[in-house]
Amino acid sequence: MIDRTLQPRILEPEQLAVQMPERMVLSNGIPLNVLNAGENEVVRIDFLIKGGRWQQVQPLQALFTNRMLREGTRRFTAAEIAERLDYYGAWLELSSASEHAYLTLYSLNKYLPETLDVLESIVKEPIFPEKELGVIIDTNIQQFLVNSSKVDFLAHRGLLKAVFGERHPGGRLVQEEDYHRITPSVLRDFYNRYYHSGNCSIYLSGKVTDECIRKVEQLFGSEPFGTGFRKPEKKEYLPVVSEEKRIFIERPDALQSAVRMGMLSLDRNHPDYLKLRVLVTLFGGYFGSRLMSNIREEKGYTYGISAGVMPYPGQGVLAVNAETANEFVEPLIAEVYHEIDRLQNDLVPAEELSMVQNYMSGEMCRSYESAFSLADAWIFVQISGLRDSYFTDALDAVKNVTPEEIRELAGKHLCKEKLKEVVSGKKMS
Repeated sequence: MIDRTLQPRILEPEQLAVQMPERMVLSNGIPLNVLNAGENEVVRIDFLIKGGRWQQVQPLQALFTNRMLREGTRRFTAAEIAERLDYYGAWLELSSASEHAYLTLYSLNKYLPETLDVLESIVKEPIFPEKELGVIIDTNIQQFLVNSSKVDFLAHRGLLKAVFGERHPGGRLVQEEDYHRITPSVLRDFYNRYYHSGNCSIYLSGKVTDECIRKVEQLFGSEPFGTGFRKPEKKEYLPVVSEEKRIFIERPDALQSAVRMGMLSLDRNHPDYLKLRVLVTLFGGYFGSRLMSNIREEKGYTYGISAGVMPYPGQGVLAVNAETANEFVEPLIAEVYHEIDRLQNDLVPAEELSMVQNYMSGEMCRSYESAFSLADAWIFVQISGLRDSYFTDALDAVKNVTPEEIRELAGKHLCKEKLKEVVSGKKMS
């Protein structure tokens, strides 16, 4: 019998057994990564296109090019695409990021030929119909206007502008007039430049059979598709950080204020990055963090506060996020600096560091337990330019970081002088 009065022993993972993808190259040169790790009769196919905000020539071009792929092709209308995917129990996700666009299809194995037929048309022959584009743009404008009344949205935009500058794609804030400049020809230009077989890679995950691979190769790997076939040039932009320490964005009717504190931080390839993750988690990256324990639990200034490093090409952005009553803005900011001082001057107690290490190790194990999460993990490695040993290196960094290293990293990378303070809310007299 189990003695339930005794707490189960904590077992630390010795290593991460993250399954490697089987890598091959299709006949037309597209890299194919296969992760056969599923028990259920479901597969997922991910298209990675090297073309995002960093490559666009005007705001929203990359986003709407990706978004409009499902709104009509030479063979299918938008309604037919939606109806066919729904009929076969499939799900299509489209997204666009800094340097990549993604198309992700979830499909039952038995209907993969039918669903891949739809995906092929979406990838190879979208038509960007003007009527559907107009409807989507109108919807997005309304959502943008709604978001523009929210203090968290305004503070987030203010922080990006402060740390990157207006000419950097990370700090170039979308305005309402940018939506009106999007036309089918603008999207077609971006599609023709970046959506081709010489500029993409494919991940196939789940219960992947030889028949699945054969079907993918038949539709996407037998011959080149698209136009131009030029690889995108690597674009690098220099951030221009604002000289202002405090940026205030007024919302006179706001019941509470959004606070964003942030600064440029490390790229994911920096030697300090993996151990910095431990520091940031301890600082504000989980429910038991320093910021939560002090500012939420002890002081009651906010319902939630967090810190993390947002990844961008070339650098990250260290950000502290919170919403609080207008009268608590100043004491909340003061407590954030107080916690930075503690991390820079005092050694973290071994018990607290051990709790963070156990939390992060558990999260890492949980993140790589399914076929689809494995695909996400290896896509992250690819787009970040990381080594295949990243997962082992990350676990080693978590397990072996010392209190002395935490203090040293806080001194190097939690620079109070560089932190921008962005507040959006009601002006206090």
